[in-house]
Amino acid sequence: MAADNPYNLNAGMKCVKYMLIIINFMFLLTSILLILVGTTIQTIFGDFKTFIYENFLSPPALLVAVGCILMIVATFGCFGALRESTMLINVYGVFLLLVFILEVAAAIAAFALQGQIYNMLVRTMGSALHFYETDEAAHAAVDFMQEGLQCCGVFDPKDWDTLLNVPEGNDTSKLYVPNSCCAGFNDDSQECVFYYTSGCLNRMVFVISQSATLIATGATTVAFVQLLGVVCAFMLAKTIRRTKSLRAARKWQLQHSLGLDASGKSVYDPQYTQLEKSELTTEPITYKSPSVN
Repeated sequence: MAADNPYNLNAGMKCVKYMLIIINFMFLLTSILLILVGTTIQTIFGDFKTFIYENFLSPPALLVAVGCILMIVATFGCFGALRESTMLINVYGVFLLLVFILEVAAAIAAFALQGQIYNMLVRTMGSALHFYETDEAAHAAVDFMQEGLQCCGVFDPKDWDTLLNVPEGNDTSKLYVPNSCCAGFNDDSQECVFYYTSGCLNRMVFVISQSATLIATGATTVAFVQLLGVVCAFMLAKTIRRTKSLRAARKWQLQHSLGLDASGKSVYDPQYTQLEKSELTTEPITYKSPSVN
């Protein structure tokens, strides 16, 4: 049958093997990208950690861990494909399936956090503004947020009216906000000329939600691409196992047709032994013609 042709099996095995090597090379590049994305989002979340719950730090950390594991698994898969080892490729397929599960978990966690962002930021940002003058950590976090995002207050600059301890006797018509809300200073008097008019809530929601979306979409995309790697790994393992079995069967048939056993000796004359060199005569043989009477 054509399916039992060893040349067809060898060609199919080489095709799947090189495809698996190419896919693993892509996984190596993808793992580096996952590590960079996860590290960047961790840095962003770290800068705004005062306004973010602890559970928001898990998806980017998981993304970095998945990237490191995927790099090791991809290298292992390339080695197994080059060695054409059924065991190594099957182990690679199982590990790749586990990485797929981790990536799906990271994507689900990131998608689940999307609905919590707005209410979380309203509470945490309002609390940070409330403790702005008494807590150094809150003071630094709010200033960093307002300067970095070029905003003022939670919803608008008026949020500071009831939060800052403005001395009595000051002009009540003037807006009193922290210096981090100032968009420009007078070069001579160093007084604030104008302030940021936009609140920080919408901008913070955008930053956090976009980061969570990037984690979710990136992990989902890579996870489904990895399914192709899992399928190719198990296909290659099956092809290698079948090819080796066919080669063994053909070798046995050839030996049987030549009358040889597994060690290569004849099965028809078990008493047969090869002559030693010492048993061979080297003396010339002469023939005498019969005498004629």
